[in-house]
Amino acid sequence: MFGGPVAIACECCQCGDCCSHMLLVHSVTEDLGTYTFVVYNHYSGDVKEVRVDPDKIALFEDRSSLEALPEACPFLRFDPANGKAWCTVHQTRPDICRDFCCWRLLIQDSRGRRAGRVLYQRTFVTDSPALTRLWEQVKPTLNGLDDAEWDDAVIRILTASGYRVRR
Repeated sequence: MFGGPVAIACECCQCGDCCSHMLLVHSVTEDLGTYTFVVYNHYSGDVKEVRVDPDKIALFEDRSSLEALPEACPFLRFDPANGKAWCTVHQTRPDICRDFCCWRLLIQDSRGRRAGRVLYQRTFVTDSPALTRLWEQVKPTLNGLDDAEWDDAVIRILTASGYRVRR
């Protein structure tokens, strides 16, 4: 469990927040036609060919939902019928997108290294055996709290134990 990537079942609420600033990470360097594009990752230097999913072509064509999001990923769209965000290249999306999972809280050790995360709906993922032990001790004390109380309690407990927590 520790020392390598952990496979996490991540529930996406389709809010679009994660992709609202991805234009700072990805840029389209080439349009190959037939809804196929070459994407460059400014952080890693990776180059990836992506294709618009066949069932999302009409959604991709409508850019109106992005007018208020000038830094959004070029493939993010919002469905006007339900307001949910969609990745129009989901089937061929870059690895950084495949690996991403929203976190509510980022937990860092005293040196600023990632020690764990709280993901969507209170899923606690740890990168540290010490944090795992602490979590097992404090988890029962958090029962019955609403989301805001739960987050505040987790932050208070972890901070008192020497961790830094970012929302």
